[in-house]
Amino acid sequence: MTRVKGGTVTRARRKKVLKNAKGYFGSKHRLYKTAQEQLFHSGNYSFRDRKKNKSNFRKLWITRINAACRENDISYSRFINGLNKANVQVNRKMLSELAINDMNEFKKLVDISKKALEK
Repeated sequence: MTRVKGGTVTRARRKKVLKNAKGYFGSKHRLYKTAQEQLFHSGNYSFRDRKKNKSNFRKLWITRINAACRENDISYSRFINGLNKANVQVNRKMLSELAINDMNEFKKLVDISKKALEK
């Protein structure tokens, strides 16, 4: 059986790990073993936080809508309830954009919501 030396493959694999760990603090960007371990954790954090990012944006939109609703003398929950009763289908991202950029259009939606709640 001939001897197989895996030097070039091993070195390439280690270089790839250290290259990806560039910018990490302390030994996490210098030593192969700690760099590899940190990359595993970083991958898990990235995957988890890509999902979490969606709920963070939804929270932000709801906060913005609530602030705009309070200026128009209605609570967020009553506003959304009124829109649902009036069969107005607008997602929270668009409501947030309207609240920031076009307050007149948002006020029209508030009026629609209030009328639907009165009925």
